[in-house]
Amino acid sequence: MRIDHYSLELFISVAETGSIARAASLNHIAASALSRRLTDLEAVMGLPLLIRSAAGVELTEAGRHALSCAKSVDGQLRQMAREIQSLGGQVAGTVRLFANASAIVGFLPELLKGFQAAYPLVEIALTEQISDEVVRACLDGRADVGISANPEAPSQLQTWHFADDPLMVVLPPGHELEQHDTVAFDDVIRYPVVALQAGGSLDQVLKERAEAGRAPLKLVVTVNSFDAQCRMVEAGLGIGVVPTSAASAFAGSRNFVRKPLDEAWARNRSLQVHAHRKTPALRAVQALVDFLTHKG
Repeated sequence: MRIDHYSLELFISVAETGSIARAASLNHIAASALSRRLTDLEAVMGLPLLIRSAAGVELTEAGRHALSCAKSVDGQLRQMAREIQSLGGQVAGTVRLFANASAIVGFLPELLKGFQAAYPLVEIALTEQISDEVVRACLDGRADVGISANPEAPSQLQTWHFADDPLMVVLPPGHELEQHDTVAFDDVIRYPVVALQAGGSLDQVLKERAEAGRAPLKLVVTVNSFDAQCRMVEAGLGIGVVPTSAASAFAGSRNFVRKPLDEAWARNRSLQVHAHRKTPALRAVQALVDFLTHKG
């Protein structure tokens, strides 16, 4: 029995996209060549892994089990490559970085550009996730480094301060709160709110604060990006609460007004860097942690 890593990668891609054509395009391989590799893989396994149709592909029961195993093998091989690369004299390899939206929008573009210039042999595989998922990914080994808005993390993780990122209120022009220098949360809950990412750290904090004040948020719509949130505010659907980093990222727009959220918990909001307590850490991972925490 011979199973090559590349075929497993292609199988994972097909399973995740649900399409041989899309997977072929993503992996820069002809669809016919990819299909042959899948057929060869199924021949080795002795069972069909995919159900092919004009609408795409679906996994068989054997295919679902094979996908789980393939992902585990793929992760182990990538980890082996990173560990071996770290034994050389150069800082090289791939670092898996998971980060929440405010870190990606407000801080990481310039930082990663600087890191790339300092460590050109290191590839950053960046994934956006809500803060709780960032922490889980660091715990279970899917991420080497994480950036979240969670103030506390499990003891298995090392945590460093990354950046202060207090909350602001964004308003459509002409809103009643526009005349205020700052806005209290009691004022926010009086108006319709455009919310961000149900289940995210910001969503959880706002709902907890509203419940503590026994006045639920008047949610008009929930969106999945700061860009969409600010566009909804611009259109006058409601007001929004966003990190300063996100408000600054849309500083070029004149179609909404920014006001600090005048609450201690909003002013003290910050982002943290997380990494698993592994000794010794891979050189590329340690280099990124040091760079993000201003030690590099």
